[in-house]
Amino acid sequence: MYDLINAQTIFQYFGDDDKEMIREMIQIILDTNLHDLKQLDVHYDEKDFVTIKKKCHKAKPSMSYIGAVDTRKMLEAIEADLENSYPIYISLKQNIGVIEKELNDFLVKL
Repeated sequence: MYDLINAQTIFQYFGDDDKEMIREMIQIILDTNLHDLKQLDVHYDEKDFVTIKKKCHKAKPSMSYIGAVDTRKMLEAIEADLENSYPIYISLKQNIGVIEKELNDFLVKL
């Protein structure tokens, strides 16, 4: 049904008995992790690899919670080779756009 997220994984992590809690957790992921990842261009411009690493590392668990395994692998790849990771980041930003749409659709259907 979705290309990057997995609804079953979301229910597995957050449980399917408390839909309000699921909504809150998904909203936190949208507002913090995905928002922060979209803003990494500034840090790449400044060659601030410490911040890039921190933000990628912080977002990895959230990608697991929503079943975005390929996106988590991208974050790991960025962490593994920070100075050469900008091309991966370009792909990551495309994934983030898809994930945002899919999570918003998931919330509507929840």
